[in-house]
Amino acid sequence: MQQARINGVEIAYDLRGAGTPLVMIHGAQGDQTMFSNFAPEFVRDYRVLTFDQRGSGLSEKPHGDYSIAQLADDTAALMDHVGFDKAHIVGVSMGGMIALEFALRHPRRVRSLVLGCTTPGGPKAVRIGGDAFTAAYSSQPMSSEQRGRALTEAAFTKGYLDRHPEIIPAMIEARRQRPLDPIALEGRLKAALRHDVYDRLGQITCPALVITGKDDALISWENSRLLAERIPNAKLVLLEPAGHCFWLEQPAESHTAIANFLASH
Repeated sequence: MQQARINGVEIAYDLRGAGTPLVMIHGAQGDQTMFSNFAPEFVRDYRVLTFDQRGSGLSEKPHGDYSIAQLADDTAALMDHVGFDKAHIVGVSMGGMIALEFALRHPRRVRSLVLGCTTPGGPKAVRIGGDAFTAAYSSQPMSSEQRGRALTEAAFTKGYLDRHPEIIPAMIEARRQRPLDPIALEGRLKAALRHDVYDRLGQITCPALVITGKDDALISWENSRLLAERIPNAKLVLLEPAGHCFWLEQPAESHTAIANFLASH
């Protein structure tokens, strides 16, 4: 793990592998450990950058306003720091929102775009919300057990959890090892809920893969359909059965779809 001061904030990051640059951007209350079982699949062919965004993981957690544009610019500045001029950009959940904004703000720096379980935002998208979101993404103080269990039950299908009962205690322990700052989380969630690139999607000209689980209880798969329809020449992959963490429920299918897409670009 390395540290760098990026746009005034200490950012924790990891750089592995060799080859074409690949950047992975995590979700709202996650951190780069979201990719601990996924990033290693790509390090043979790519130089993989993962990092904890401001307000997350082992990075600094300033209190105050956050924006998706700010987080996209942090990503660009971190790329500068590690010497990436241009990269494949993979974003999941809120990371997909950041990836969308990155592609709009820094188009020349994107080789291709992978958008996982995310949304264009705004009034024309299927709104993020519902009981699952409310329980899992509360910015109120919660114990590691409460938060870990709520997030796990929202992010995975019941069938997967029935087959893998070890997931809940593992998520609880992850929250214990990397506790959230409720104020920083609230700032990040407000940024996600303000996100709206629906009317700008036609400006994205890079190759794009949109991928999600059909059973996602947090961000409806219909948002992925909207993205694929409105981004020129985008490809849509729906995985079943799979919830929000599709790359964990369907690891082989997710890796194959993304690896084949990246290799073709």
